[in-house]
Amino acid sequence: MKKEKFPNEENKKTNEMNFEENNKEMESDTPEIVDSQGDETVNTEIEELKAKLEEKTKQCEDFKNMVQRTAAEFDNYKKRTVKEKEALSLDAAIDTVNTLLPVVDNLERAVKAAEGMEDNPLKEGVEMVMRQLKDCLGQLGVEAIEAVNNPFDPELHNAVMHVTDDEIGENIVVEEFQKGYTMKGKVIRYSMVKVVN
Repeated sequence: MKKEKFPNEENKKTNEMNFEENNKEMESDTPEIVDSQGDETVNTEIEELKAKLEEKTKQCEDFKNMVQRTAAEFDNYKKRTVKEKEALSLDAAIDTVNTLLPVVDNLERAVKAAEGMEDNPLKEGVEMVMRQLKDCLGQLGVEAIEAVNNPFDPELHNAVMHVTDDEIGENIVVEEFQKGYTMKGKVIRYSMVKVVN
């Protein structure tokens, strides 16, 4: 019996042969890549990437420095603002205390005028008010400047009279005409004094 060939089988063999021939032709037509050219291209790309990386790194450093400077400036601004607020509140408190100082002076004069009176309820009332006012001023940080028998200090005292006395040392305050006060280390009123030269 003779074996019959089916047309599909012949086509299949022909296709396989054609495929192999085509592959061989394509392999022979493909140009070979030259290694030296490829290396140069890769090296160029690497150099470009390195340059870009350095540029971006420099930009990052610049941004970091800018952020640090801005943070430092903001911190300084906050500190400066706090100091300004404290100075403003101190100035306002000093102005308020300055308006009360004449009242303190008058109460001291009243107490001094009533020194000779014994068991006088008016004198006791004035002394009580005086103590209470001084306590309030003390709580605000107001302190009287000690002047008599102390060396003259132009930062605390205002000399309105000068006398000469060899028995007392030089530049010593011998009399106080008006009491001076400081508030939290700042002079709010200078003492008016008489100084020995």
